[in-house]
Amino acid sequence: MAPRFFCPQPLAAGALVELPAAAAHHALRVLRLGPGDAVVLFNGEGGEYPGRLATAGRGLAVQLGERRDIERESPLELVLAQALPSGERMDFVVQKAAELGVARIQPLATRRSVPRLAGERARRRLERWRQVAAAACEQCGRNRLPEIAPLLDLRQWLAGLPQENGLCRLLLAPGGGLRSRRLAAAPGFLLLVGPEGGLDAEEIALARAAGFAEFVLGPRGLRTQTAAPAALAALGALHGDL
Repeated sequence: MAPRFFCPQPLAAGALVELPAAAAHHALRVLRLGPGDAVVLFNGEGGEYPGRLATAGRGLAVQLGERRDIERESPLELVLAQALPSGERMDFVVQKAAELGVARIQPLATRRSVPRLAGERARRRLERWRQVAAAACEQCGRNRLPEIAPLLDLRQWLAGLPQENGLCRLLLAPGGGLRSRRLAAAPGFLLLVGPEGGLDAEEIALARAAGFAEFVLGPRGLRTQTAAPAALAALGALHGDL
């Protein structure tokens, strides 16, 4: 597969498109590409464009070929609501969720969430997660970026959920609950994953009241950054992608 680059602008066959600075640096300094090398551009809205690298002043551009209507999306609608883990673990969750075909990620603040993000810090972190998702799509071949919503408080998010959206609502709960192979067929899944210390009793009760069924992957407890990718992979494999 030719190297792929996310280019967030309108693309058209025959156009000469200058690569964003970060993408040009990666192409030249990391991948050691040069003029004439084959690449693929996509803008996150579906489809992709093969092309060839060319110089453009001091930058690097791509001479685009014909659009290819290629999609690599999951047949399931997968939505992940992830309570904020500590450190850089959310970057890992976003990366793997994008690779596994998730359509939307909702970051959540809960009582036991260690990070406390607000204002400019929250905005910068959101932008970082979106960059991580774009890089993951470059790597895995997706031509549509998952939506990453701004951070919400868990209670606020639960209160705003529609009564019915067609998705099977699952709360990942160590120790008991439904197994993935026993889930009924559904057009998609909304997966809620707690932080390192788990959701507290009140938050679990609110999730149940909002229609979430407890869901377990197996007999072993998983770290929060492992739980979401493992659950998404299981749901995709058993009910959609395979």
